[in-house]
Order: sequence, then structure tokens, then C-alpha cells
Amino acid sequence: MYDRRFFQSKLGQAAMVSIAAMVAFVALSTQMYASPAQAAVVCAQGELVELA
Repeated sequence: MYDRRFFQSKLGQAAMVSIAAMVAFVALSTQMYASPAQAAVVCAQGELVELA
């Protein structure tokens, strides 16, 4: 099913882009973990972060 012809099609290319985006999201989201203690330090330094 997943042969060279599939990955050369638009659907196959879209699948590869989707997989790459998911891998990048997981890699970046695991680096963004902040403990509550770190968040308190950031707030104490006067930085304002607004969540939409």
C-alpha cells in the first residue's frame, strides 16, 4: 500500500507532511513543559503572559 507511487501522489505527500508536523509538535511540546515553580518565577519577574 505504501510504495513509491503512493508517496509521489498528492495524498502521499500530504500524509508525509502531516506525519512530520505531528512529530515536530510532539518534539516541541515536550520541551515547553514548565513546572508551577518555574511559572511563579516568571510571574515574579514581572512578565505578563495572556492566554487567549
